[in-house]
Amino acid sequence: MDLTDLFAGQRVMAILRGMSEQTTVELANRAWDLGIDLVEVPIQSPDALPALRAAVAAGRSRGRPVGAGTVTTPARVAAAAEAGAAFTVAPGFDGEVLAASLAAGLPHLPGVATPSEIQQALRHGVTWLKAFPASVLGTAWFAAMRGPFPEANLVATGGVSAHDAADYLAAGARAVAVGSALADPSQWKRLAEIVGG
Repeated sequence: MDLTDLFAGQRVMAILRGMSEQTTVELANRAWDLGIDLVEVPIQSPDALPALRAAVAAGRSRGRPVGAGTVTTPARVAAAAEAGAAFTVAPGFDGEVLAASLAAGLPHLPGVATPSEIQQALRHGVTWLKAFPASVLGTAWFAAMRGPFPEANLVATGGVSAHDAADYLAAGARAVAVGSALADPSQWKRLAEIVGG
């Protein structure tokens, strides 16, 4: 399975960073209940791995893929694979990390923030890209990138909330990733509306 398959019909991905195993699983289940099939658990430090493992186990029981985020080294790729992650995500583009992830059988979503980085990723055959940090880039950046890079599937990530997610989608993002906004219960209803189209 590649990222095109994983993102098929998906407009929102939930990022569950820095939470306990229990809270991670609770929010993952809430996301799945709303129709948000894609969940990412960042592993910026070793103490985040138990939450990833717990989410992977919960996802397996519901037939939902769970990815590992902040995968910035081949060692983290190995940790993600060992934990059972279905895909990896990084804040930037690194050919070595991409190669390690693909070798482990894990689709990789690297981060980009400039036309040069998009071009480099496309040259490596990567068409799904995490545009980070989206709130700094702004919606106009997404509209501008559509012209020269129509084959790039951009996932708006970083500072995106339920209140502006639709704006990024309208500007050309193929999906949005929502993280800290998930701590706000009032945003879940709006996310459900976005998921429903």
